[in-house]
Order: sequence, then structure tokens, then C-alpha cells
Amino acid sequence: MGPMEDLFEGPATGLPAPISRGAALYAEVTGREAPVRHVAGYSAFLGFCAGHEVRAEELADDPARLVWFLQAFSAEIESGTAVSAAAAVFTGNTIARLRPDAEWTAYDTGSPLVGNRQTKFDVGRLLEALRTADEDSVRGLVAKLSDWARETEDPPAVRPAPVPPGAGQPPYIRPTLPRTTYYSPEGIPIPYGRQWGADGPDPDSYSVDSHPERFAGLHAVAVALIDHLSAVYDVEVDNDPRHATELLTDAGEVLRAVRVTPRRSGAAPLTFVLTGYPGVRIHAGLLHDFPFPACGCDACDETAETVADRMEMLVLAVAAGGYSERYPVGRRRWSEYALTAVDGSGSESGSGEPGPVDAARLQEAEIGLREVAGGWSPWPLRS
Repeated sequence: MGPMEDLFEGPATGLPAPISRGAALYAEVTGREAPVRHVAGYSAFLGFCAGHEVRAEELADDPARLVWFLQAFSAEIESGTAVSAAAAVFTGNTIARLRPDAEWTAYDTGSPLVGNRQTKFDVGRLLEALRTADEDSVRGLVAKLSDWARETEDPPAVRPAPVPPGAGQPPYIRPTLPRTTYYSPEGIPIPYGRQWGADGPDPDSYSVDSHPERFAGLHAVAVALIDHLSAVYDVEVDNDPRHATELLTDAGEVLRAVRVTPRRSGAAPLTFVLTGYPGVRIHAGLLHDFPFPACGCDACDETAETVADRMEMLVLAVAAGGYSERYPVGRRRWSEYALTAVDGSGSESGSGEPGPVDAARLQEAEIGLREVAGGWSPWPLRS
């Protein structure tokens, strides 16, 4: 039996359940699992430290000393598979200890990461980089960890609470989407939406977009949503191809662009751009674009129905006040959004660099979002 793995917060556990990198970020609200901050599997590194007459608990308390130790013995650590894996776990636990909001994250592909919402470290790559790192690079890593540990934690994003539809409001009804059977080059029907089993997508399917025409019905869904908004809410509807420039990125071939603006200060406008792909891009509020589909490749296995679900969730939630945006967030000045379904059944959020946005537009967004810090308001109803 190896040394006791008790150097970090709480009992050592396994990694958290893996997150699918290809899955949508829409999920039923079922409560969040407890964060994983202490992962098991580092006893071999404890033995390695003892063999070099170094106290592992002192390394766990001093990330700078740990980094220099890993760099000094990188070749020896690499030569033993068990020690190398254990060193990565130990290093990740040490990093997680630096901040109360840090935790481990696992994915169905790639290495696990450790960090907080804004900064995550791949400890496997970190150890690999230390094998060839010079002293300046090591000092740079130590400084990065130190700066990250001292960063002020941003408050969590506002989780907006949408106002449910009132009695007597016309219901939204999805138009009938065409049902068509699509075939592979070999003449075999493709069961979109249920192509892949427990083993996941065929690796070659990520580069294949065999039948984008299956998304043509999304144009009808977008038009139905625009009609619903204009029937229920007090809005201005403007059809003008120039509104496509409100998107943060190029939409390609633009067939139609419609801006729907609620007549209430503090309520988020929506711009619908119907593209020749075929697909729809929607700009919501000030700094976020939502593409439908997000990806049409065969691996993602989307159908018009599943994409329409997400489009309807976005549009109806924004109109009901279930949408919030923040910018800038943290040292990296990221933009962030949060979305809650009208019926409260699910939520979605995201954050990252604002993208290719000019400085003037970012400044305007920063000023504008201060006025809606608690989330965008519900749209006004028609009298």
C-alpha cells in the first residue's frame, strides 16, 4: 500500500463526470454536483518525493517550489509512467488549492483541466512543457500561478428569471417542418439525431457536412417566431439586409435580416439573419450571436427539430426577460451571457473573448450593460 493521499482538502475522489465537448450547453435544471478539488492517484509521487528526501506536504503548500522541483527532476519523472501520472494529479490538486473557486474538469476527449471559470490549466501539458523549459519560462509559470491565485473572484453571473406568459396571450406554434429521408453516398438512409451509440461519433464524421439542406425548415421557424413576437409584444419590426452587420461575425450569404426592437428601455433587441447555408443567426442584446445550427457536421448529428428547440428557447426567453449579459468580466475582459427557459426547465450560459469587435462597439456595450446589470427586462405586451 502506498502513502496516504490526505494532503489536500477533503477525501481524495475520482475525477468529475466528463463533459461532452460536442454537446449543447442546454440542460435540465437538476442541481450541480459538488466541485472536485482533491483527486486521488498521486501516492506514487509521494514516494518519489520521499526518495529524494523532499517533504511532499511542503511542495503542496508552495506551488513555486513544486514547479522548480518538477522542472529539476522532469526527466526522471517522465521515465516512470506511474510517477508521471501521479505528478500530474498532485500538481492539479496543488493548483486547485490556490483558489476557493478552483476545481477539476474532465472531458470525454482530451486531458482533464483544473482551474476556475476564467482560467484552466492542463497539468499534463504543463509537466511536459517543464521538461524543456528554461529558467525564464519557469519563472513565468510561477508568476502566472501567483497572479491567478491573487485575482479577485468575480461574482457569479446573474441567473435571469423570465416572466411566464400571461393568460390570453396568443401561444407560439412551431410550423410543421418537412420530414425527408437523407441518404449516404452508398444509398443507406442516415438516421440523423440517432446516428451514434455509446462509443460516440465516427472520428471521420467531424469533417463531413453531408446534408445541410435538412436545416432549411429553420427559416420557417424564424419567421414564425418573428410573427409571434409582433403579435404578442409591443415591438418595432424592421426588415433590412443592413441589419446583418449587427452580427459580430460574417454570416456568409444573407437572404433576409430582421431586427425586432421592444419599445421599452432595458429590454434586449433581437436580430434574425436568415442565411443561405441554410440556417439562422440571431444577435441578442449587445454582444452575443447565436448560430442555428451551431455546427451542421455529421458528428454533431443535429436535426432541424433539435436546433429549433434551442432557437425557440433563446427567442422566447429573451422576450420574457430570461436573458442577461455582462462585459467586461475579470482580468481577461470576457463577455458573458446567461439564459433561462421561459418555463424554467433549463438554462444556458457561456463566456469568452468578445470576438472581432471594434473598440468603439465594445465601449458602447460596456456602458449599455451597466444599465441592465440585473438582466434584460421583459418585453412590453401589446395593449
